[in-house]
Amino acid sequence: MNDYKRAPLYEALQANIDRDPMSFHVPGHKYGRIFPGEAEGILPSTLRIDATEVSSLDDLHAPEGVIKEAQHLAASFFRSDETFFLVNGTTVGNLAMIHAVCKPGEKLIVQRNCHKSVWNGLELANASPVVISPAYEKETGRYSSITPSSIEQALKEHPDSKGVLLTYPDYFGRAYDLKEIARVVHSKGVPLLIDEAHGVHFHLGDPMPVPALEAGADVVVQSAHKMAPAMTMASYMHVQGKRVDKYVLRYYLQMLQSSSPSYPLMASLDLARKFLSTWREEEREAGLHWAVQVRDVFQSSPYWHVLQQGPRDDPFKITLEPAEGSGFELAEALEKEGIVPELATSRQVLLILGLRPHFSLRELKERIGKVDSALKKAPGRATIAEEQITFPPIQTLEMRYTEMRDRKQERAVLEDAVGLIAAEAVIPYPPGIPILMKGERIMEAHVSEIRRLLSLGARFHNVGMEDGIRVFKGE
Repeated sequence: MNDYKRAPLYEALQANIDRDPMSFHVPGHKYGRIFPGEAEGILPSTLRIDATEVSSLDDLHAPEGVIKEAQHLAASFFRSDETFFLVNGTTVGNLAMIHAVCKPGEKLIVQRNCHKSVWNGLELANASPVVISPAYEKETGRYSSITPSSIEQALKEHPDSKGVLLTYPDYFGRAYDLKEIARVVHSKGVPLLIDEAHGVHFHLGDPMPVPALEAGADVVVQSAHKMAPAMTMASYMHVQGKRVDKYVLRYYLQMLQSSSPSYPLMASLDLARKFLSTWREEEREAGLHWAVQVRDVFQSSPYWHVLQQGPRDDPFKITLEPAEGSGFELAEALEKEGIVPELATSRQVLLILGLRPHFSLRELKERIGKVDSALKKAPGRATIAEEQITFPPIQTLEMRYTEMRDRKQERAVLEDAVGLIAAEAVIPYPPGIPILMKGERIMEAHVSEIRRLLSLGARFHNVGMEDGIRVFKGE
């Protein structure tokens, strides 16, 4: 019988502190005894558990003790065959599962709006992506819908694909019919890989969407730090079934992750699992009721619209659409009053709630009142029109990643880049989803969208975007 109230790794770290050890080993801060004085009162409590692989604390890359026990408790709660702790974020999980499924040159079906870590993984693995475009949803104003028929068509056109990798839910918390997609994928004998970065809390049950493991995914990576109380960079990887070799996954995880994993990060994964697995019914009701109250407070303003939620939406996420102006402008107005959103796009602002009440509703109302006053005094701003780029339903890149490595590059003014092949992905951040893929032929629609986002103040993970985009020479 699993005792979910335990956090064995954290308990072992606490017991190690209680022994008052005399450190003759790394790390150099010696359990927080050596550090800059200005950090007094901030770092010491964390540094006391920032340990290394001494005998009582196990080894992430060959777990036999408390880490193994902590991962077993996580696997039991999440109902996986095996769960791995990740200290390099969901990024390293995405890289590892791509490498575990694809040899160089082999195809993997991916959705166009997946995270940049997926694209980096495909390039590092020298895989050949088959790209499917999500359908545009008018009710959300986003490309959110992945359909079983689109997956089925991609598998039909590319029967030699080694698997399917999807993002579930999207950044804004919207899910889709993953159970039927899993059935379609498995009928072809290939694995379904899921980047579930924003869905670790789906395992808490109704009214959350169905978690990817329950829907039938073979490998699932979750950012525990997104919605559970874990530290940034702390993630889980879950595996079930035999379609993906667990030994190969372990091999790539030990290759791609740090050989000096952070014990505070791993302890936070242990504690996050404990938090989720001991979430009581009264906590569920209180958290969901609080989320409704927060939504109601935001709905009281005339300066934005709160997007309605459906049965496949995360109840702990709120999307605002400004009555006029851009999402970036609204986010800036909110931040000035200390209401800090997760991200903004040209037309939307995303707010993410915690699983428990963590601020005063009265204080929120006061701050929103100040935002309303500021926006009332602000000069009128044009409403940002919805922009839709028509992408091919299924496409491949213009050249293989191995070819791209040998091609010379140059920077082209955006308007002159139309018709050329992009030598870099164009990535607004957040959310870190490319609007132009490396190896994709540049269309006028791409250039228009990039120009539009630049004019609105969007941030890009690209150096020198104002001077153009890198393209391959010799086209």
